[in-house]
Amino acid sequence: MVGYILQKLGYALLTLFGVISVIFFLFTILPGDPARMMLGQNETAEQLAVVKKKYGFDQPVSIQYVRYLNDLSLLSFHSKNPSDYTFLAEGKYNATLLFSVGNTNVVIKTPYLRESFQKNGKEVSAVIAETLPNTFILAVSAIVIAMIVGVLLGIISVLFKDGFIDKAIQLLSTLGMSVPSFFSAIIFAWVFGFLLHQYTHLNMTGSLYAVDDFGNGKYIQWKNLILPAVVLGIRPLAVVSQLMRNSLLEVLNQDYIRTAKAKGLPFYQIIKKHALKNSLNPVVTAISGWFASMLAGAVFVEYIFGWNGLGKEIVNALNTLDLPVIMGAVIVIATLFIVINIFVDIIYGWLDPKISRQ
Repeated sequence: MVGYILQKLGYALLTLFGVISVIFFLFTILPGDPARMMLGQNETAEQLAVVKKKYGFDQPVSIQYVRYLNDLSLLSFHSKNPSDYTFLAEGKYNATLLFSVGNTNVVIKTPYLRESFQKNGKEVSAVIAETLPNTFILAVSAIVIAMIVGVLLGIISVLFKDGFIDKAIQLLSTLGMSVPSFFSAIIFAWVFGFLLHQYTHLNMTGSLYAVDDFGNGKYIQWKNLILPAVVLGIRPLAVVSQLMRNSLLEVLNQDYIRTAKAKGLPFYQIIKKHALKNSLNPVVTAISGWFASMLAGAVFVEYIFGWNGLGKEIVNALNTLDLPVIMGAVIVIATLFIVINIFVDIIYGWLDPKISRQ
C-alpha cells in the first residue's frame, strides 16, 4: 500500500510540474509587456527599467522559468545579495533557513505566487485566500444538491420504470447534461431573480457576504447561494440520476434481491434495506470527480451571478491581463484537482487491495 501511495504521489508531482510549465510558457509568450501593464500609460524608461529589474522581466525566458519554479518550490535557493531577484526578503518570502552555501541560502518556504499587476502589489496568495473559500462553499452546496436530488430522481425512475415519469426524468437529465452552465445561469438569473423576484425574493446577482447599508460591516446573505449552487449542480445532478437509475436496476436483478422478493418483502423495503446501499458505488465515484472539476467549472457561473469566488477573480484577471493572478489561480485549481483525485485513488486502493497491486 505504501508503494502504491508513493507511486500516485510521484505521478501527481510530474503532472503538476507539467501544468506549471505549460502555464508559464503559455503566458510568457503572450504579446505585451508586463512592466507596462503594471505602470500604465504614463511610464518612463527609468520606471520600466526598475520594474523589469525588480520582477526579473529583463532576463531571458529560461532564467525566468527557473526563477518561477524556485518561487513555487517548497525547497528553494536564494541569493544573499539584496539587489538580486532571488534575495530572501522578509516581506516577499515566508521561509525558514536550512543552511547556507557560499552566497546562497537554502530554505523551506511556502510557495510564492508573486504579486498582482493590478491590485497595488497585493500578493496572489492573498487574493486566492480571500476568494477560494467562497468557491469551495459553492462547490460543496452544488454537490450536495446534486447528490440528494439526483439519487431521489434515480429511485423515482426505477419505481416508475418505462413510464411517463421515468421518461420525463431521463429527458430532463439529458437536457441538464447538454446545456452549458453559463446558459443555465443566465436563464435562472433572469427567471428566478428578475421575473419571479417578488415570489422568490432572490437576486440576480450577489455574493455570500453583503455590505450593510448602515455601515455595520458585512453579513452573510445565504439566499444568494441558492441560484448559483442549483445551476452549478444541474450537470452532476443529471449524471447522478442516470447512474443511480442504471445501477439500481442492475442491483435489482441480483439473486439476493429475487430472494427478498420471494419472501414477500414490500418493494420500498427491498430498495431501502438491500438495493440502495449497493447502488451508490458508481454514484460516489462520479461525485468525487465532479467535485474536483467544479472548482474549475464555477468560473462563468460565479461571474454571471456576481459570486465573489476564485472563478470570478479569474475572469476579472483575464479582462485586465493580470497574469500572476491567472497563473496562480490555475495552479491552485490544478493542485486541488490532482490532490482530490489522488486522495480518491488512495481510498479505492484501501477499499480494494487488488487495485493497489496493479
